[in-house]
Amino acid sequence: MSENTSTAGPLAGVRVLDMSRVLAGPFAGRMLSDLGADVVKVEPPEGDVTRLWGKQIAGLAGYFFQQNAGKRGMSVDLRKPAGTELIKQLAERADIVVENFRPGVMDRLGVGYASLKERNPKLIMLSISGFGAGGPESGRAAYAPIVHAETGLLHRQAFYTDAKPVDIAQSIADTNASLHGLVGLLSALYAREQTGVGQHVDMAMIDASVVTDDQMHYALEDSYETRGGNSDIWDTAGGTMLISGDLRYIWSLLKEKYQLVDPSGPDATLEEKISARRAAAQTFFKSTCTDREAVIAALANMNLAWGDVRPAELAPELPTAKHRGTFTQVPDGAGGMRRVTQSPYHFSSASAGVKGRAPHQGEHNASVLEDWLEMSEQDQQAFADVLVRVER
Repeated sequence: MSENTSTAGPLAGVRVLDMSRVLAGPFAGRMLSDLGADVVKVEPPEGDVTRLWGKQIAGLAGYFFQQNAGKRGMSVDLRKPAGTELIKQLAERADIVVENFRPGVMDRLGVGYASLKERNPKLIMLSISGFGAGGPESGRAAYAPIVHAETGLLHRQAFYTDAKPVDIAQSIADTNASLHGLVGLLSALYAREQTGVGQHVDMAMIDASVVTDDQMHYALEDSYETRGGNSDIWDTAGGTMLISGDLRYIWSLLKEKYQLVDPSGPDATLEEKISARRAAAQTFFKSTCTDREAVIAALANMNLAWGDVRPAELAPELPTAKHRGTFTQVPDGAGGMRRVTQSPYHFSSASAGVKGRAPHQGEHNASVLEDWLEMSEQDQQAFADVLVRVER
């Protein structure tokens, strides 16, 4: 068996055909792999575009590596009838299929849910798209930034920060849809145990983004004035920190605990009061507290949560990240090791974790056909024209 085949975990024995690309689908497949499933990533002959994103080590790009670590890899040409037939045969042996094409694409390729269900009624398929199936916008192209814009995230962030709208530097809409898709998949697996019947899970990035947005009710009820203020970034004697709580709350604690006096006069405008109090608070954190230990002690005394504003490359140095193994290293395929994020799932009586490096394109064509379909080398020759392997 391949180095990336399933190890013991809650989903050991579950077979997943991951036909998705970029992030929303591949991230779901990565988590299923971390949980023990045998996940086979199926790529077209041109490969997943993320094979071009990030640092290249041993022919594997960093972005692709992160989202596909632990999977096995096949590359199948679905433009040929034999490729469609091969996917159907694999789906007969699969528990789950994951895809994130626009609605209708899988049907046009001949491997939509209705077609695959005929051959495997127990099959569970997760389809992730921007606007869901069967709607007026189902055919629209949608990437995470499109959904961030359409659902109000960019407008709200600009409103909160008095800045122009810019995209968020994280594909939140993709990962939200992926994680909600996982909930749907695992629910469908449980339901199948009761009924013996599979499911098609239709996950729209729009839906997943809206339901996960804890600020949405302010917009629905036009009640932004009732929200808590933004947490501010402060230049302190201990470095640049985000301190949880708006200025009104922080100022009340500074008055109570440290007897700070309001520097604004009785006739000051609201804007002048805010400016004066902010300046006094800044002086306290930067000068009255003379070093990092003093800043942290003062924040603890006021029971204020805080966090250092640090670059992401320093995240592996966080004490909690070290303690919990939030990051790990796997073989890079060139004799070295490569750092990746670790599974976030910690079980009392089961294991979870990344199982190995990401696959090269088509690397496991033969082993998957042998394992899943018990296909001999001679039988595999019938599909030689639709199987692609790209040597690094």
